[in-house]
Amino acid sequence: MLIAKITDKDLGLAVKPLNNPAVREASRGILVKNGKVAVFHKAAKNEYKLPGGGLDAGEQPIDGFKREIMEETGCTVKNVQYIGTTEEHKSQTNFLQISHIFVAEVDKDTKTLHLTEKEKIEKSELLWVDINEAIQLVEDSYTKLKAGVDESVYMTKFIIKRDSQILRHFKSISNNFPRESE
Repeated sequence: MLIAKITDKDLGLAVKPLNNPAVREASRGILVKNGKVAVFHKAAKNEYKLPGGGLDAGEQPIDGFKREIMEETGCTVKNVQYIGTTEEHKSQTNFLQISHIFVAEVDKDTKTLHLTEKEKIEKSELLWVDINEAIQLVEDSYTKLKAGVDESVYMTKFIIKRDSQILRHFKSISNNFPRESE
């Protein structure tokens, strides 16, 4: 199921046709703990996003999701469910990103993030917030973004649009998922 297709038009830009674009596959999604969802905050960029990232060579999407969740949240997961994909058609850079989207509950929280150097420079931190606050934080960050390390605001705006759609989709279907045991 396609959750969202984001194009330059969604950013108010002219859309150019993609011509044999560079393609990146990624995994990301919603991680739930005690009724709250994980939001990854990059303070230096004023960005709020969902945990996730690019797949390693030969890595299956579910394995990439579990790895990225461990790196960015310090958590192992249970009750992982695949809910669909998103596509980001970045015509200004001739780039297509396909993200595999999952929902999971926290199994164990090590409370230790395994951040990349770039994420450390961007002053990344993990927040646990309710779904409505997550949507608000992500969407409000769109107009407050700053360029990151080797990354323009252009790229980050796609992230915000994508994660907003994922969060809204999850909110609309969340009654279909089992609740964590208290």
